[in-house]
Amino acid sequence: MADPLPLCYLNGAYLPLSEARISPLDRGFLYADGVYEVMPVYGGRPFRFGAHQERLGRSLAGISMEDPHSVPEWRAILGELIARNGGGDQYVYWQVTRGAQHGRTHAPLPRIPRTVFAFCAPFPVTPPALLEQGLACVTATDTRWARCDIKSVALLANVLLRQLSVDAGAAETILLRDGELTEASASAVHVVLGGEVLMPPNSRRILPGTTRSAVEEMAARAGIACRVLPVTEAQLRAADEVWLSAATREVQPVTSLDGHAVGSGKPGPLWRRVYEELQRFKRELAGTPW
Repeated sequence: MADPLPLCYLNGAYLPLSEARISPLDRGFLYADGVYEVMPVYGGRPFRFGAHQERLGRSLAGISMEDPHSVPEWRAILGELIARNGGGDQYVYWQVTRGAQHGRTHAPLPRIPRTVFAFCAPFPVTPPALLEQGLACVTATDTRWARCDIKSVALLANVLLRQLSVDAGAAETILLRDGELTEASASAVHVVLGGEVLMPPNSRRILPGTTRSAVEEMAARAGIACRVLPVTEAQLRAADEVWLSAATREVQPVTSLDGHAVGSGKPGPLWRRVYEELQRFKRELAGTPW
């Protein structure tokens, strides 16, 4: 990942990221008491802002916190931050924590001013070699907490699971629980079998993915059938194709899983159709209101 862009937003002010400070008593720091979003920006235009903002609201409700901003306020805050960082292709990260409490108590949940923070970074450029060769991934038991549907800043389990792939020289860790696919440490997973794209149903075990839903739409545009149903470990390992999707990955092909080839061992034809459809869709959106 490239270094962040220079300006951030913190509690009503735009300032250099290097100068941003929060209290050490912030509950986000002490308890990971907060939620966040990551949104792609193409040509200065946020991608699926409405879906990201809606998911932020669901995550906040899941931790008994009201959204500190209205939709128009979020639109103004993030639009200004993106513009101040030069527009173009970037991504924006924004988070809300419960705020800085004087002292440290687990409960009751305090009614204090929220901490709102956002920053931007250049959108990762997909290497040509990835498009031609795909990614290697490993699998692991899903050891995360029981509310993966909340996009919480409490990401230690995800970090440790992702480190497993780093240690193995792979790109991502695909997670299994009770013999079924859930997702990956920081991505949704799509499995192609018999010409269909299969995805596990949303539940408390899975974060509802905004990019995952975009991939479903692109598959439909390309005339590829999608089904949402439980995906077994056996189906994952027998897949013709496996894809990852995430805000900063878009949709990427997995060609090796635990050292074994996925399908032909090359990016598959259905992935390529969906990837190309997404690039067309982005061009169609260029310059349109968001």
